[in-house]
Amino acid sequence: MAKNFISNKKETVRMFNNDLLEKLSRVHPSIPVIIYLPLILFFLYNSFIVYKISFSKIFVLFIFGFFIWTVTEYLLHRFIFHFEAKSEIGKKLHFIIHGVHHDYPNDPKRLVMPPSVSIPLAIIFILLFESIIGKISVYPFYAGFVSGYLFYDMTHYAVHHFNMHSKFWLAIKNHHMRHHYLDSTKGFGVSTPLWDILIGTNFKMSKQK
Repeated sequence: MAKNFISNKKETVRMFNNDLLEKLSRVHPSIPVIIYLPLILFFLYNSFIVYKISFSKIFVLFIFGFFIWTVTEYLLHRFIFHFEAKSEIGKKLHFIIHGVHHDYPNDPKRLVMPPSVSIPLAIIFILLFESIIGKISVYPFYAGFVSGYLFYDMTHYAVHHFNMHSKFWLAIKNHHMRHHYLDSTKGFGVSTPLWDILIGTNFKMSKQK
């Protein structure tokens, strides 16, 4: 398949003429931790202390929320981030959302989701989940869901900038690097290849060698 432009340097490109919009498009990797770790702790505090949910129920709902994030991650990456737009406006929007990351994968300030995007999505998701599972059960569930998101964002930064040594992290890193440098129509899971394996968008073994 034809290869698109890919920069292998830690360089960036300006996306917006407006200085404020340009600034908002760049995010230090610590920002998601600063925003969402307190949120996770708040939801767990409410689960244990305020609503006194049993430990077993909290554990199950937390793990389920984390699991649902992995599904969400896959679907967002495959169908939203890699949406093939036909119009010029659509192509520009795709570049802003995700295309810039594929062209400049080592840009350290465009590896985690900007709060201008993640916060509205967080609000939409909690309202959706609350309507489905209820006002109380949503606390441990959403703590797990947001933990999954935070794990995804930190994993994404790490696989682009850290040297991995364990077999587990090397497998995660290699899976994502194949998505960037081998075939961007496969390997949509970043924090786990689970859904690529189950759905059939994983890389063939012959291509992994």
